[in-house]
Amino acid sequence: MTPVSPSTLDREDTVTAAPATTATPATDTAVVRLREVCKSFGGAVALNNVSLDLYPGEVHALMGMNGAGKSTLVKVLSGVHGPDSGRIEVAGRPQSAWSTRRARRQGVSIVPQRRELVLGLTVAENIMLGDLPTRRSVVRWSSVTEIARNALAQLGIDIDVTRPAGELTVAEQTMVEVAREVRRGGRVLILDEPTACLGAAAAAQIRALVRRLRDSGVAVVFISHYIDEVLAIADRVTVLREGAVVTSYPVGATDEAGLVRDMVGRDVVSVRPARAPARDEIGLRIRDLSQGRFLDGFDVDVRDGEIVAVLGPAGDGQSRLFDLLSGRRRPDRGTLTVGGKRVPPGRVGRSLASGLRCVTGDRRRLGLVPELSVDENLVLAEDRLAGRVVQRWDRLGRRAAALRDEYRVVSLTRNPAVDRLSGGNQQKVLLAKWFATEPAACLLEDPTNGVDIAAMAEIHTLIDRLAERGAAVLLASSSCDEVMRLADRVIIVRDGRAIAEHKIDDITRDELIAAVLGGEGA
Repeated sequence: MTPVSPSTLDREDTVTAAPATTATPATDTAVVRLREVCKSFGGAVALNNVSLDLYPGEVHALMGMNGAGKSTLVKVLSGVHGPDSGRIEVAGRPQSAWSTRRARRQGVSIVPQRRELVLGLTVAENIMLGDLPTRRSVVRWSSVTEIARNALAQLGIDIDVTRPAGELTVAEQTMVEVAREVRRGGRVLILDEPTACLGAAAAAQIRALVRRLRDSGVAVVFISHYIDEVLAIADRVTVLREGAVVTSYPVGATDEAGLVRDMVGRDVVSVRPARAPARDEIGLRIRDLSQGRFLDGFDVDVRDGEIVAVLGPAGDGQSRLFDLLSGRRRPDRGTLTVGGKRVPPGRVGRSLASGLRCVTGDRRRLGLVPELSVDENLVLAEDRLAGRVVQRWDRLGRRAAALRDEYRVVSLTRNPAVDRLSGGNQQKVLLAKWFATEPAACLLEDPTNGVDIAAMAEIHTLIDRLAERGAAVLLASSSCDEVMRLADRVIIVRDGRAIAEHKIDDITRDELIAAVLGGEGA
């Protein structure tokens, strides 16, 4: 199974493989060229003789597993890290003392995964930040607004520049950051996972923006775990593995299976296993769960050992389940029962005490404590739930080491801060933290968001094992492929209501997509 973006549900792009074997750039002159670049951290080699050409008017996708070197390469390109050896050329001229300031002056900019807007300022202020027009030391606010509007209009972006950035959607924040970098003179724009955590409509907006950037002559470096999206939007693909470039070709020269083989070095198949039938006992029961326009009378029974998926357009109903079931928010009405016992709504402690574990899809903000080590994050839930205030570090270390082995958490150093891990390893830490507490029931919110193909297969196996141990698993997902791989049953939601239910064995992937979109099979 390959990572499929939420945009698959309404994607208009089609990809046809072609027999070409070499990339054909939009022009013969590369705006940025890397030659035999190497970068190491301590004894660990992050980049090994990497060469890369970026051409104007081209979308160049960087692909590879977590830890393949993409992040380091992006940081070298944007000047965060200087190369240990090799050279960087801009418009054919070698660059020395490469830094973020020099990279920006040369038109190389990055829009990172973690948005960097000042949320309390307006869109216009964010676009003009650091470059406010003044007259006699007084800011010309009318010019700020006019310039910001023009910057957005040139890219076909329709956003009110007087709105506070904190009121924007994630997709709108991405667009504002792109407009800011282009206005500053960005000729090479690095987009790091720009559609991660976005629904179909928002992802389509970002893809359209990328195409407009390409058509305006910008060299776009595009990083995504969604293989279908890369094949639909990129002109050229470079694959990294273990810090080295293994291949580079025009996108028409490959398909999903070939790209996965290049990334992993082998075929990767996530096969639905033969699981034991679910038990008769109802492990998780939800009745009449409602909140505003997001959920309206939602009902579901999940038996012990069963995986039931809730699937709909991203943000439609299933996105509120985490807050409501975990106790972070109180529903307007509805009841929750775990193992036959009622759980009071809106109380996190009572939800945890019932044996219900809710694993967020936002691991950075709600799932992990970035400043703590991997070991501390692994044992955090066990320690707190057991009520032990003082712990022996050697005991915690032994427990964490066992979880590292069981969940195959890999890091370059023995016990770094958890935010130093790759996305796939961070996700495995999050799952291990909660799965190790032996939950009676578990809500999983997009459990493979932002992970590579190999980590996805491992995580699917971990979820299978959780169900085999008898947990009642509710999967809130926006991926049809993931639902087909994991679930025993699927509930289709639209406009906050459950509109259909299917056994996975009774429906095909295409029928499931049609049901979500409101076509035949709903």
